Amino acid sequence: MIIFNYAFVCLIFGTTFLAIKIGLDGSAPPFFSAGIRFFTAGLILFLWMAWRKKANFNLLLRKEMLLTGIGLTFGTFSTLYWAEQYVSSGIAAVLSATGPLMILVLQITVIRQNTSLRSVFGCILGFAGVVVLMLPNLTVSTNAWWVIGCVAILIGQLFYSSGALYSKRVIHRFPNSSPIALNAAQMIYGGLLLLLLSAFTEHVQMKSLLTAGVIGSLIYLTVIGSMVGHSLFYWLVAKTNPVFPATWLYVSPPIALFIGVLFYGESITWVTLLGVLTIIAGTVFANLDSLKLLIRSPGRTSPALRNET
Repeated sequence: MIIFNYAFVCLIFGTTFLAIKIGLDGSAPPFFSAGIRFFTAGLILFLWMAWRKKANFNLLLRKEMLLTGIGLTFGTFSTLYWAEQYVSSGIAAVLSATGPLMILVLQITVIRQNTSLRSVFGCILGFAGVVVLMLPNLTVSTNAWWVIGCVAILIGQLFYSSGALYSKRVIHRFPNSSPIALNAAQMIYGGLLLLLLSAFTEHVQMKSLLTAGVIGSLIYLTVIGSMVGHSLFYWLVAKTNPVFPATWLYVSPPIALFIGVLFYGESITWVTLLGVLTIIAGTVFANLDSLKLLIRSPGRTSPALRNET
């Protein structure tokens, strides 16, 4: 079940970069569209969990939900949405692949957690594979906004990595709360912060939101990308560790590439295939310890998830 959900998360998140780009190309304001996406998804999920009596409204009053929302949603996606105005979806996927490596760096430098050299090597190898994969499609640009956009995505990945690590502590702090409810609560806060940022920085015209591209992008990102994808991600964090689910960031560039082949007639070279194999190898190395544990104890579940399975 863990491997299946992980593969599903990779498939979902691998398509969201292009979906974001389609919406932005349709003149959707970045902060507003991101805020609507996450606030709507979080609210629907939370109300659904409350109806099933698996979420308490007092959860929305906890500061932990705000802090997690700042990391996993607001900081990560405010920078990503803004940057994709100037950076292609493929390059955005490559830069987002630094997340697992940053998580390991934070674990070693901030938390002082022992991490195996094999995991470090796996993350480095996986990122190298992403770079190799995208090399045939990357173009060097001296555009200042392109450079700023790349830096913004990297800053967003620092928020993401911090949020992923902190979310593990939050799950243990609220053992009787569903991880899906916790995820919904943080998306509500992240979405509200994005909408607040939009109110101060963007002029939203409803006419620009009523095009097919914007509407399709928003529906896909809200329902599939946020409600399904982020709930499964939160489930995986609780089930395994912060590094394992975050390695979907290695798989998203190949998915983005294959979408380009299917819909835009792009070609695949031997360098591309080498990158794919390197990514797979890096993902296996980074998570070999976790995979061995899952194989030996396939029925093991975390206390936070026993009510969900």
